[in-house]
Amino acid sequence: MLSRAAAVLLPFFGRLTVTLEADGPYPVGSVFVANHDSVADPAVVLAALRSVDVMPAVLVTAGLWRVPLLGRALTQEGHIPVHRGSARASEALAAAAEALGSGRHVLIYAEGGLPLHQDARCAAPLPFRTGLARLVAATRAPVVPVGQVGARRLCSGTLAKQLAGVLTAPARRPRFHVHIGSPVRLPAETARGTSVAHGAVSAAWRRAAHAVGEPVRTPGTR
Repeated sequence: MLSRAAAVLLPFFGRLTVTLEADGPYPVGSVFVANHDSVADPAVVLAALRSVDVMPAVLVTAGLWRVPLLGRALTQEGHIPVHRGSARASEALAAAAEALGSGRHVLIYAEGGLPLHQDARCAAPLPFRTGLARLVAATRAPVVPVGQVGARRLCSGTLAKQLAGVLTAPARRPRFHVHIGSPVRLPAETARGTSVAHGAVSAAWRRAAHAVGEPVRTPGTR
């Protein structure tokens, strides 16, 4: 549902292009990890992954399960609720490990949240939390880094700006670009694995930014 809906709806709001470092198919049970800078970027990433025949189980904020009908659909498709900041937070990693063990791909966002700036410019990935590295250490799954830009051109800033961005996007036709890197193997040690994963996603993000002429902005710059 999520992948199909993203692929069908995204063309109404802008133009998506995708580049690849390696031809598929990707190793069974891979962890795709993408940078996160907009509430709209999961749609961009899922549409791009569907174009290469990847329809992953997505680690999604648990609040979406409270939306009527959507929660049931998410469960039926095998997506994974993330209960951030609660005693149940670790359940998501256990469920992701189970999905990987069954041969399914998983999509995870490893950053601690969205960037603080309110404008539409893209920014480098924020520091990663350790959940990704711990998941990979437990499963030895390969990691596929994904860099995306353009989602903030669709939806960013205050709630009013986000709504305005979505409503005007069909006329503005913002450009989205996703770069899918080659699979990498993370070191087993958590801190090192987190660093390697962050570097790989940052490199993919830079490739995506250059592809559409977005300025490469690092955290903390204005």
